[in-house]
Amino acid sequence: MTFSFFDLIWVFFIFSSLQPLWQRRQTETRRYNTLKTIERKRNSRVILLVHRQESISLLGIPLSRYITIEDSEQILRAIRLTPPDVPIDLILHTPGGLVLATEQIARALIRHPAKVTVYVPHYAMSGGTMLALAADEIVMDANAVLGPVDPQLGNFPAASVLKVVEDKPIGDIDDQTLIMADLSRKAIAQVQRFVRTLLKDAVPQPKIDPDKIENVIDALTTGKVTHDYPITVEEASELGLPITVGLDREIYDLMELYPQPQGGRPSVQYIPLPYERRPTLPEPKGRPLPEGARARMD
Repeated sequence: MTFSFFDLIWVFFIFSSLQPLWQRRQTETRRYNTLKTIERKRNSRVILLVHRQESISLLGIPLSRYITIEDSEQILRAIRLTPPDVPIDLILHTPGGLVLATEQIARALIRHPAKVTVYVPHYAMSGGTMLALAADEIVMDANAVLGPVDPQLGNFPAASVLKVVEDKPIGDIDDQTLIMADLSRKAIAQVQRFVRTLLKDAVPQPKIDPDKIENVIDALTTGKVTHDYPITVEEASELGLPITVGLDREIYDLMELYPQPQGGRPSVQYIPLPYERRPTLPEPKGRPLPEGARARMD
């Protein structure tokens, strides 16, 4: 049997089309197995909420992801499928998202009778922090961050809109800005009331010292810092949040199965192996090595 040039082209085309599907299937299987490993180890329900910048197929257009109503529907279903006595472990990697979707998930988490733990391997900003506040324990990587939950109206922080109204005479402010200021007051009040609910409505006792709750609300909701301000492990602990530092290896392994799609030349490269400290190589006899040329691996 002989193959023509066009037959080879068709074989190549079919192989090229099937290879991504096979790789995706392999990745899905590895994700499922890793999730099962974590669940068996902790005897819990593991829910993963990961938002990265994704690419639309073929066109390669970057598409930012965030917490949506579809996310809340899926997570609420997962919570409903979890028996009341089974703990929930929520792994978060998200810049935030819709307030409605975030509040639905957070309310479902605080209503779950068993322990709820949130894991933050890298960052959980805005709505992600709101979900973390609903947990009984927040487990973070030492370099991971949370963020403020102050409301945003369009492209503007609600607190900044109010600052304009406070600083300018009422006669110099247009009607649209006054309307925005009214909405800003309502939005801030709503967020503060909800954060207070998350921190106080815990069983059998509040997640943090009741005397620190108002300080947490003031720090996170009033716009004293920018909305993308990184709240470190140290700062979150000082606020009184239930922070634990240190993640299991399996969680890092799971995150590696959700890589950022590459649109071209990678911006970060390294040898993906753990390094151990190696002894400094001795200088050869004779001519010394130039300054800074000692071979060392830290």
